Amino acid sequence: MMMQELNRTESGEGIMSVHQETCKHETVYFGVTNINYEKKTIGSVDIWRCVKCKKIFCEEKQLGIESIVDYVGMPKIDKDQKWAVLLCNLRKHKEKWKLVKIRKDDEIQHECLDEKVIKLKINDFKIQDEKHWNFLIENSVNKAVEI
Repeated sequence: MMMQELNRTESGEGIMSVHQETCKHETVYFGVTNINYEKKTIGSVDIWRCVKCKKIFCEEKQLGIESIVDYVGMPKIDKDQKWAVLLCNLRKHKEKWKLVKIRKDDEIQHECLDEKVIKLKINDFKIQDEKHWNFLIENSVNKAVEI
């Protein structure tokens, strides 16, 4: 029986398919980054790593927030992205930080005060803004970061 293959591109991938990685990840717990505010832990980032390809996966844990994620398994991240904690100096306490994926030279959107969405420029994995800053998770494994 011959299939019409209506959902195939010239490369043979399905139109609806997501680009699959070649590694079948075997993740293990790698460490944690604690987020401290005024010397108190207000959250953490759990860090997982694939034992095969060494790719890092992260999960945000904010104290007092028990939301359920809308995906199953490890969060996805592109090869050219890194995990970072975005900090907003305009917010207070536990609302000050958020786990984000950033590219070396890019722009990201951030929901700031009064639910206003702003664009933040990134240069060499660093946010270029007076009221916002970030740090990379890969440089803070098993450390506490005072914000």
